[in-house]
Amino acid sequence: MIRINLLPSRKKKALILPPVIIYGIVAAVIIIIAAVAVTFYLNKQISAMQAEIFTKEQKLKKLQTALVEVKNYERDNKEYRKKTGIIEQLKKNQIVPLRLLDEVSGMLPKGVWLTTLNDKGGIVSIEGFAFTNPDLVTYIQNLKSSEYLTNVMLVESRQAALGKFSVYKFRLTFRVKV
Repeated sequence: MIRINLLPSRKKKALILPPVIIYGIVAAVIIIIAAVAVTFYLNKQISAMQAEIFTKEQKLKKLQTALVEVKNYERDNKEYRKKTGIIEQLKKNQIVPLRLLDEVSGMLPKGVWLTTLNDKGGIVSIEGFAFTNPDLVTYIQNLKSSEYLTNVMLVESRQAALGKFSVYKFRLTFRVKV
């Protein structure tokens, strides 16, 4: 048996949303898409900045090591110059005793001999004997005429007996030009 329903059937009403809700849903989807896009963009910017910070930190480390090397070079250069100066001063001072002995002994006339020669802080003291007073005066004049000796002064001269001979014992001082 076949049944036929002739009664009007109830149609199901389609769910119709008001336009306000549809606009609201569309706006919410657009806002979510925009938020996701902004989040990706900001994350990309953060990554780029972190990479830039990393490269700049690497460059800073290299520059700091270079700065340390420059400071070490300057310190070594300063030490080198100081040592070079000391060596030059020693070379300069090495000539002074040689020049002093050369001048003092080269100007000795006959009849004069030296017993002591002391150098204290650039002041040289000589003690010795002379047979005659004119021999002693000649020696002092010779020392005064030297271009390397200054302030030649006879400190003491007295007659003394040396064995059977009568001699003049003397002491004089002077400065050496450097």
